Amino acid sequence: MAKAVSEGGGRLSVSTEDYLKAIWAVGREGSASTKEISEHLSVAPASVTNMLGRLQEMGFVRYERYRGASLTEKGYREALRLVRKHRLIETFLLEHLGYSWQEVHEEAERLEHAVSDLFTERLAEYLGHPGRDPHGDPIPAPDGTMERQEARPLAETAAGERVRISRVDQSSPEVLEYFGERGLVPGRRLRVTETRKLDGVIAVEDEEGNAHTLGAPLARSVFVERD
Repeated sequence: MAKAVSEGGGRLSVSTEDYLKAIWAVGREGSASTKEISEHLSVAPASVTNMLGRLQEMGFVRYERYRGASLTEKGYREALRLVRKHRLIETFLLEHLGYSWQEVHEEAERLEHAVSDLFTERLAEYLGHPGRDPHGDPIPAPDGTMERQEARPLAETAAGERVRISRVDQSSPEVLEYFGERGLVPGRRLRVTETRKLDGVIAVEDEEGNAHTLGAPLARSVFVERD
């Protein structure tokens, strides 16, 4: 991936990088509204509007007032460059520095802005070019391509299905701690034993025969693929 530079030739600011990654996270391949970006970054809507105008001038986004913003090809490449850094750093922190998987996200949020592209590629080589981060999210390749996942929330499964955990939502450290303590991590195979439509509760059994009962919010936080 090419080194990110501003129109003036210097590195992009931390704020600019955060906005690009937020637009990617919220909108993915579609558009992200001002409200969604504001909530994702915990900033005022007026600040989002001003930044989106600047990002459009820099060629990173297409922005229409009241309709939101979407990344241009240039913006998409830059967002994935940051995502690659972030997820490689998370993997390194977990595998080599003793961090728990609920701690790595916030640490990677800080470090991703400080490390160079050269460091990122050396880190990828050191880690053996992993395909996914500790939470099961795919790590973009150096050319900006990324594996597509066909995972669906556990909440959408039916009794009797056999599934494998693909990824876990990392937005809540408490949720990550809950799943981690019970071994409900990416790669774990499960058999769905009960689904309750009334309250959204899902009961599963893992490979060791341990039973787990997950309420609706938890069942929506873990994503699975058919095993």
